[in-house]
Amino acid sequence: MPKDTGIGASTKRREDIRFLTGRGVYTDDLSLHGQTFAVMVRSTVAHGRIVSIDTAAVEAMPGVLAVFTGEDFKDVGGNPAGWLINSRDGTPMREPKRPVLAHGKVRHVGDAYAAVIAETYAQAKDAAQVLSDATVIEDLPAVVDMRGAVADASNRVHDEIPDNVCFDWGWIEDNRAAVDAAMKAAPHVVTLELTNNRLVPNAMEPRASIGEYFPGTGDYKLTTTSQNPHLTRLLVCAFVMGIPENKLQVVAPDVGGGFGSKIYHYGEEALVLAAAKRLGRPVRWTAERTESFLSDAHGRDHVTKIEMGCTLEGDILAIRTETLANVGAYLSNFSTATPTFLHGTLMAGPYKVPHVYVNVKAVFTNTAPVDAYRGAGRPEATYSIERVVDKMCRELGLDPFEVRRRNLLTPDQFPYTTPVGLVYDTGNYQATLDKAVELADVAGFEARRADSAKRGKLRGMGLSTWIEACGIAPSHLVGVLGARVGLYDAATVRVNATGTISVMTGAHSHGQGHETVFPQIVAEKLGIDASSVEIVHGDTAKIPFGMGSYGSRSLAVAGSAMDRAIDKIIAKGKKIAAHMLEAAEGDITFADGKFSVAGTDKAKTFGEIAFSAYVPHNYPLETLEPGLEETAFYDPANFTYPAGAYICEVEVDEGTGKVDVVSFTCADDFGNVMNPMIVEGQVHGGVGQGIGQAVLESTTYDENGQLLTGSYMDYAMPRADDVPFYTVDHSCNTPCTHNPLGVKGCGEAGAIGSPPAVVNAVIDALQRGGHTHVTHIDMPVSPNRVWQAINA
Repeated sequence: MPKDTGIGASTKRREDIRFLTGRGVYTDDLSLHGQTFAVMVRSTVAHGRIVSIDTAAVEAMPGVLAVFTGEDFKDVGGNPAGWLINSRDGTPMREPKRPVLAHGKVRHVGDAYAAVIAETYAQAKDAAQVLSDATVIEDLPAVVDMRGAVADASNRVHDEIPDNVCFDWGWIEDNRAAVDAAMKAAPHVVTLELTNNRLVPNAMEPRASIGEYFPGTGDYKLTTTSQNPHLTRLLVCAFVMGIPENKLQVVAPDVGGGFGSKIYHYGEEALVLAAAKRLGRPVRWTAERTESFLSDAHGRDHVTKIEMGCTLEGDILAIRTETLANVGAYLSNFSTATPTFLHGTLMAGPYKVPHVYVNVKAVFTNTAPVDAYRGAGRPEATYSIERVVDKMCRELGLDPFEVRRRNLLTPDQFPYTTPVGLVYDTGNYQATLDKAVELADVAGFEARRADSAKRGKLRGMGLSTWIEACGIAPSHLVGVLGARVGLYDAATVRVNATGTISVMTGAHSHGQGHETVFPQIVAEKLGIDASSVEIVHGDTAKIPFGMGSYGSRSLAVAGSAMDRAIDKIIAKGKKIAAHMLEAAEGDITFADGKFSVAGTDKAKTFGEIAFSAYVPHNYPLETLEPGLEETAFYDPANFTYPAGAYICEVEVDEGTGKVDVVSFTCADDFGNVMNPMIVEGQVHGGVGQGIGQAVLESTTYDENGQLLTGSYMDYAMPRADDVPFYTVDHSCNTPCTHNPLGVKGCGEAGAIGSPPAVVNAVIDALQRGGHTHVTHIDMPVSPNRVWQAINA
């Protein structure tokens, strides 16, 4: 029987009541007394030298209160990268300053170089247009293509970086000679050059920020659309504006999606704080959708050459990759970690590959900054591996299912140390593959293909077996590898006098369902009703220092911190119960919400113990402080490693090249599952985004650095009729061995495993349809690209 409460129950999301009834409170919903409005003035050229900004006419316009330019921020710090990466020769990466407002030069279309503050949004908007017209920018040649950026030393995004290369990274450099030797000796080598297309995150809620300053205390308050309020506070205070950390409160209320793009600090957040101090009034800014396309951190954008050495029977002997990774015009906070330690370390996939070497060159271009987007490096690695495995099967005439079975790690090999430095703790990859084959009815595919043929369609099946690393850890290791922050998280569990509970967590919920799942865990451990548990998040004045939500870390890291804090609550409760029940502490047991003396019927409920802690009439005051509140920090010993197998079926119209995804099956291993319904929803959303990348989405700049896909008129987001009903299974779980909940993370899996499954299915359909010359099509596999491939 399915559970209806606690861990493992498909409890409906409690936060959906306010969202579905329009009672959510987002940053732009807030209206403050005396508020003013900011509009950013953004560059219309990709690369240019700012000659002059004439603010006089604008400052005299009705309602205009202030005009800010890069000159106002030239002496403040820059927004830093969160991870320092050394090149192969040991030289540190190049880290140009990322200013609050561009100063001296603009470096991408949408680069903000000024801001206008006015009484109303319309006045600010009008004034911003006048200021744009009154600005003289000397147009410079744009650096758009990554290969051209590296080859042409005369055209520089940053004057001080002659080759436009941030770093040239090798991982693991000691593996290089062994990989070269294995490739040379391999009976067969498969080579594939591919592009992981650039994407715009497109969260439903655009970025927004409100800055406040309180002159009586010198305090600042920033309300902003952030996945990571404590990191934002740290960056603003320590690196950008020099505000004492205790003087800045960062609040992230309801946030309408992020997918990575709201992890980072953006210049608009510092701008509204500085403007609020100057004016003595709140300053608010909300992005228009076109601004989001131009200035939000984009995702992916890798060009990769991957080589796989193998035997004629399909045993993988070695993998070697060379990647150009676009970081855009400036380094965003996690832009250097995404193509390196979140990408290169996954290049062995779920396979027993003896030798792997990864080279990544991060390249500056005159385009919007590129950073983590749902999956962050792992989709890029998985796509490369799964496409080249499929190509190898076709070249050697091997079955793609059997080749994967042949190479997958087996349960008896765990824990397994990969040649790229990770230690997989547990898994059963054959089980997820077998489950996917069963659920997808692979045996019945030929009948379905024949039916498609009757309707004039080519049908294909694609497979992807994948693994990812979640909950980046541990802090001491990532510190050695260049991280500028720790990767722990924290939780405070406060038991109130009446037995209700407030849990303050460093994780931030922007669609994950924390307000539902975290209470399920508390309720299960304490034997109480989940409705009595409140989750507090997103306000640095209320919660312990935490590292936010991204990288599928919320349960594995923040949830484990919460679990530890609950254990402390139970331990203190046993001491109180021992005193009240006149028993030895060692004789006290706790189960089903009761503290009992073992072997007797003497017991106290959890509520009675809580009340006694706050009304300590019968309490061991000589040994215990009153109150029942505990805080715990959790720094993981290792990543967690979700894994799975995805099978996609497509139909291709030969005449138009149109691809329809008609079936998609997911068999995942997420470890222990807290709420199956929410897990399935996370997989559905991720697969939808993966299908979007594979079939529809692509960010395109022209040779002048103009964004050609800057609105929904030109950027094709997936809609309901672009995706099928999904078959989702997570019955093949192997619990994580090193966190107390045994969880692995599920938020990004769908976006990681789905793109190669879709593209593999398209190539399969064309091959089966007689178009054997088509061995690869870059994403998105749009009708135009597929038609051109067919008619090569």
